[in-house]
Amino acid sequence: MADNHPPAMREENESGTDERPDGRDAATGDSIPDKSSSRPDGPHPGPIPRPGAPWGTLPFHRQAFAAIDLGTNNCRLLIARPQGENFVVIDAFSRVVRLGEGLAQSGRLSDAAMDRALGALSVCADKLRRRNVYLARSVATEACRRASNGEAFIERVRRETGIALDIISAKEEARLAVLGCHILLEQGEGPAMIFDIGGGSTEMVLVESVRGEIPRIHDWQSVPWGVVSLTETCGGEPDDDRGRAARYARMRELVRDSLAPFTMRVWDRLEAEREHEVPLRLLGTSGTVTTLASVHLDLPQYDRRAVDGLIVPADSMRGIASRLSGMSPAERRGQPCIGRERSDLVVAGCAILASILDIWPADRLGVADRGIREGILRSLMAAGGAAEKSRAALREARRAASR
Repeated sequence: MADNHPPAMREENESGTDERPDGRDAATGDSIPDKSSSRPDGPHPGPIPRPGAPWGTLPFHRQAFAAIDLGTNNCRLLIARPQGENFVVIDAFSRVVRLGEGLAQSGRLSDAAMDRALGALSVCADKLRRRNVYLARSVATEACRRASNGEAFIERVRRETGIALDIISAKEEARLAVLGCHILLEQGEGPAMIFDIGGGSTEMVLVESVRGEIPRIHDWQSVPWGVVSLTETCGGEPDDDRGRAARYARMRELVRDSLAPFTMRVWDRLEAEREHEVPLRLLGTSGTVTTLASVHLDLPQYDRRAVDGLIVPADSMRGIASRLSGMSPAERRGQPCIGRERSDLVVAGCAILASILDIWPADRLGVADRGIREGILRSLMAAGGAAEKSRAALREARRAASR
């Protein structure tokens, strides 16, 4: 039977009409995860607070923090308030924008893709204003890293929406993903693998975990294969079973070859753990993992509460990946929790997941519907909380000196 870990965050049903209360897009079910100028991305005027509660003077636990993750396939926003060691989500938004569409062939972001992303970011900017966000961080990942016009697009976003996107490195992307989802690792000490299958890249992170502490990153690898980039590189999907099998094998080969250096580096650690009979722990955060977990549960529609924190037998995920890769596009579109938006990309996700299970052959796979955005929020709130404590200590010192 699958086990569930307690969630690390609670969600309020305060989302707008363009997303579901679980933080997923109402139409597609896709996942919704330090600036200081007067613009939407950072402390900004926004709506004027009520008299007696000027902006920026609210208690720390009532301040709103935000994270935007513009990926190769999705644009996602999460707005939350601190709550103890965790946070409560007060608004969320997600939209499939396919920013990296055609990037593998042209090396550039297309006009249509940039327009789609700008439309989604405009919605995000409006939400930041309406929620009177105190502090936000907005990041862009592989598509903007690779595109020759990535920097120009970032400037256009700033000019048209006020959002200042940071193009983060693959290493920072991996760090934020770990920070956002590590709480869902199965209990235990020693090495564990956390991975994030994105639209334009996949990050694998070998962590050392000690009970009660944030895992320390021991080694990591990012490869330029995500569900969009791998799909486009391997071309259109053949109509026949043999052709589909050959295309899937090609996907597996590309991922395996790219991850070969990382595989060699972690092999010694794998052997050591086998000698000590320590169970391998594996945690995945991505649309691929959550989608396949939904299929495993035979859900009629996506339910974040059922999926986030789920532990699934690895063999079940392997079997689902193999089955989906052999289906025709029409058959995949008819599958609950896949639908039209994911039907053409899920095969590449299956190829990447199957390759990861080969590298780190754990018996079970943890599933996380959280990652970069949650990592950003935790970073922002940790910094904000430390600043709040410093201000409180300074106020107390001043009061003591005046006595």
